[in-house]
Amino acid sequence: MTEVYVLDQTYTQLNFAESPLQIGEYESCTFENCNLEYADLSQFKLTNCEFIDCNLSMTKLIGTAFRDVIFKDCKMFGMHFDDCNEFGMSFRFEGCALNNSVFYKTTIKRTSFKNCKLIETDFAECDLSGSVFSNCDFSGATFEKTNLEKTDFRTSFNYTINPESNNLKKAKFSLSEIHGLLRRFDIEVDKSS
Repeated sequence: MTEVYVLDQTYTQLNFAESPLQIGEYESCTFENCNLEYADLSQFKLTNCEFIDCNLSMTKLIGTAFRDVIFKDCKMFGMHFDDCNEFGMSFRFEGCALNNSVFYKTTIKRTSFKNCKLIETDFAECDLSGSVFSNCDFSGATFEKTNLEKTDFRTSFNYTINPESNNLKKAKFSLSEIHGLLRRFDIEVDKSS
């Protein structure tokens, strides 16, 4: 099968189940209000692309390359970023719901997550050093042997991070959410004092 090369294309209200895209390289493309739920994007190369108001839940990502990709206001439940091509992997997320997604063992340094729901998301053994989480909900998210060096959590909430099993060197937290680092020790923190 020949791979396609697509440059500067805009896809609006595309339903991948009805009109699947050809495997190939998509550069500087915009996907707006597209339904890619359960789509197979394996082996796709996406560079400088933008996904706006799309549903990418349960998308298959085996060998998928994301390079400088922006996701805005997307539904992205159960995505396995750990299956992606890790070479040059970089993206940022704004207003996305990434519940139950997996970043296990990925290296995504200096990634920006803004106003995202990261409920029960798996960050185990991930390198998130230098990343910024602005106003993100981490209810039930997993952090185990995760590199969080210089990561900024100051405006985020509902995280439970064990300082003994994660690298937190120079990470930033707000005083109001510091109990998320102490939960493992089963101690009570008086939030009113």
